Amino acid sequence: MSPRHLRALGLAFSLAAMQCTAIAADARDPWESMNRRVYAFNDVVDVTVVRPVAQVYDKVLPRFARTGVHNFLGNLSDVWSMANSALQLKGQATAETLMRVSVNTFFGLAGVLDVATEMGIEKRKEDFGQTLGYWGVPPGPYVVLPILGPSTVRDGLALPLDFKGDPGQNASDPATRNTLTVLRVTDLRASLLKTVDTVKEASLDPYSFVRDAYLQKRENDIYDGNPPSDFDYADPDLSGK
Repeated sequence: MSPRHLRALGLAFSLAAMQCTAIAADARDPWESMNRRVYAFNDVVDVTVVRPVAQVYDKVLPRFARTGVHNFLGNLSDVWSMANSALQLKGQATAETLMRVSVNTFFGLAGVLDVATEMGIEKRKEDFGQTLGYWGVPPGPYVVLPILGPSTVRDGLALPLDFKGDPGQNASDPATRNTLTVLRVTDLRASLLKTVDTVKEASLDPYSFVRDAYLQKRENDIYDGNPPSDFDYADPDLSGK
């Protein structure tokens, strides 16, 4: 091996060591060792079960049918988004989401057709974790939940209310609830088939990529896409409001 190759190899090892040091020192992720183990477990479940099901769903079901399922599930989610917009005192967002639900339910075949978007009524995604962040509750440490994936302590504690607020989970028939849950997971995973594969192929450390992307997205969600210019995404004590 030539001296130039040795220098390049040494530089690569140095950069890798610096990256590992930075990861280990991330104040947002004090439970990283545990989180990485859960992340690995979730990845096994995804590779062996969830991804194959999503691939079959994506391949077998025609695009118009997948779009209809996605729209229907989105219409159900809009009901809880509307409630959280109201809890955050966002009057315009609450009114517009109510209009979305009404239009899509009555004119879009229970939401199978997204008539509201065609009418220019904006879709807003709000959950109880965002509501807590809006009112100043800090996110706390990053945590990877079994099966459910990336979260924070704040968002994890909000999940039971998010599940309860999902109209699909309030169906009286257990078979209906289970079917809607499977459809929601499959629809979400099918929409991420290319994205997840790209992250795994292009990232030196997919775990840290997913963590950083999740935390940044959550703060952007709380600020409705407009975080202050001096916001520090690396500060685990910042709540977003």
